[in-house]
Amino acid sequence: MARILLIDDDYDLRTSLKSLLEDNGHEVMEAANGNEGLAIQSDEPADLVITDLFMPEKEGLDTIMDLKRDNPQAKIIAISGGGRAASVDFLELARNLGASHTLKKPFEPEDFIDVVTKSLI
Repeated sequence: MARILLIDDDYDLRTSLKSLLEDNGHEVMEAANGNEGLAIQSDEPADLVITDLFMPEKEGLDTIMDLKRDNPQAKIIAISGGGRAASVDFLELARNLGASHTLKKPFEPEDFIDVVTKSLI
């Protein structure tokens, strides 16, 4: 179906989401932070990038900005379990920076696949 780049520092979550995506027919590349993700995207562009927002080395908001700068048509889903400042909606900020869809962790597998499917249309 699609080539998807999954960027998340949580190994267990990344592994489960990768399995879920592969079970739905997608090819999945993995990265543990934004720097790794950008390098992979530069070498092997994905149809869709799914990125966590809070990671070491390069966080998701910076990653989204770099992805959009390099490819304004990039399809991006931002995922996050929260944030460091209660007064800031980081998922809304991700949408403003170019993420086409967002998901708040934890989410149901069906909701995740639904958002992936909508993002690829």
